[in-house]
Amino acid sequence: MVAESRSQIAAGGPLPSVAGPTRRSRPRGVTIAGIALRTPYWVFSGSVGLIFLAPLLWTAVASVGPRAGTNQVNGWGFGNYETLANYQAGIWRYLANTAFVALLAVALTLLISLLGGYAFARFRFPGKNILFLVTLAILMVPYATLLIPLYVLLNQVGLQNSLVGVALVLTMFQLPFSTFLMRISFEAVPRELDEAAMVDGCSTFSALWRVLLPAVKPGLITVGLFAFLTAWNDFMAPLILINDTERMTLPLAVSNLRGQVQGVVDYGATEAGVVVLALPCIVLFLLLQRHYVRGFMSGAMKG
Repeated sequence: MVAESRSQIAAGGPLPSVAGPTRRSRPRGVTIAGIALRTPYWVFSGSVGLIFLAPLLWTAVASVGPRAGTNQVNGWGFGNYETLANYQAGIWRYLANTAFVALLAVALTLLISLLGGYAFARFRFPGKNILFLVTLAILMVPYATLLIPLYVLLNQVGLQNSLVGVALVLTMFQLPFSTFLMRISFEAVPRELDEAAMVDGCSTFSALWRVLLPAVKPGLITVGLFAFLTAWNDFMAPLILINDTERMTLPLAVSNLRGQVQGVVDYGATEAGVVVLALPCIVLFLLLQRHYVRGFMSGAMKG
């Protein structure tokens, strides 16, 4: 073999490979130092998670547990949920009212913030930055201070004591943050995409619908999730604008149920109502969590 190697070297050929002792790579396993470094993070994250989960778990358990002065006195069961289901117009009516308000607010918020964010991010017009600052300035106005003027305004246009009026009010308070988030989502998308689409013959609206809309989908999902959570759980706007029992939303109905008998608080039915209110929010957040995080990170990745 040595003679063959010398002949290959003399002929100018490639050197033969020499099999030497191979160095075994160190497996990337769990080390004691790695565990020691990660343990504080795990302890802190677990503690924070327990702090946030404890009230929900306690409420869920208390809603089916026995409690004096409720419909579930002896043993574990769903007596408190029966009280909630049979209260006045019924839980299904209140759920339908709440879903209508939430879905209408989400649809209006998505439509207006999508167009507004697109305009602020892609077009140049006089006073653009001033108008954007004025839009964001609504966030500095306390929510409750505008409800009485809005009550008077909606009464003049015939939308007071209307679920549509409640959805419009909730949409108005969602628009500043939603427009801001959609603007940074559009700004994170390269301009070359819509410019190439327009060169290919797309109009402004067609480029938005076919090219940019899929690119800003995480931002849209984040805006829709925020709008839904706010509209689904809002109590103040229905309290001021709704005076008809048949048109109450579920948060307002749960609040009225809480002290229905001579001011005595029905904690069992209240906890059942909190569980019913929380379940759709938890399910939606878990389903859309990945898009929610990407929507918030889209503006941070710009530049």
